[in-house]
Amino acid sequence: MNQNLIFVYGTLKRGGKYHHYLIDQKFVSMGRTTARYTLYQPADYPAMVRDETDSEGVLGELWSVSTGCLEKIDQLEGVHEKLYVRTSVSLAPPHTHLKVETYIYLRSMEGHPHVGSTWH
Repeated sequence: MNQNLIFVYGTLKRGGKYHHYLIDQKFVSMGRTTARYTLYQPADYPAMVRDETDSEGVLGELWSVSTGCLEKIDQLEGVHEKLYVRTSVSLAPPHTHLKVETYIYLRSMEGHPHVGSTWH
């Protein structure tokens, strides 16, 4: 079974509304992206976007997931509908060496509340 590292920062985190997608997968550790990423809240979920002015990055969780699980999460996140794109993200120390993917929101954040580095 192929394993993939993903960084989650919202409803997929432990205690989140959609954490059941990860219930049989492997939690690796807490982590933070490098600077230039931030969170907004377009609905009842957060959206991570690139932000050249950000100096903190986003706090979240690292999970090792199967390819099948990743496909289900892609569907949940609306990858095929172009709501999010799954893409590589750089992490802050001590995880700089890991190859990790996350979900970046593709729609405008205009008029949506800025959340910052941490969602709930």
